[in-house]
Amino acid sequence: MRDVRENTAAPKPAPLTTWEALTEAVRETGGYPTRAQAEHLTRLVLTALGTHLTGDERVALAQSLPPEAGHLIASQIPLPHPLTAREFVDSVSTQLPDSTPATARWDVSSVLTAVSTTIGPALTDQVLSQLPRGYALLFGRAELAAMV
Repeated sequence: MRDVRENTAAPKPAPLTTWEALTEAVRETGGYPTRAQAEHLTRLVLTALGTHLTGDERVALAQSLPPEAGHLIASQIPLPHPLTAREFVDSVSTQLPDSTPATARWDVSSVLTAVSTTIGPALTDQVLSQLPRGYALLFGRAELAAMV
């Protein structure tokens, strides 16, 4: 007799795009001459971002990106405390030859803006809720101050 059990796990959402489409979006956003350069930057930035997210937001982001990108997020060990946006950019900058603070900010923002466009505003809001103030600009959004 066959044991048939109801699958109660929520279905895994399909990625909204392919790795090629994501890296092409990064290439276009950043104005990079080759997709290889955009791929390299995408890998660096997503690997760094994976150390900053935990819980449901991390899972949702990994599942909403192409499998290659999702793996880069999910395979990282989260830091006990996320870096500030400036520290995050500086940490990526150390991995880029001939990088300046301005070019590193451009590179990080090019990747995160393409990611934000891919995952949509609701998930971007969830991701930003886990990060310190200052990351919104890196995701191509205005950072609005709360009124008291």
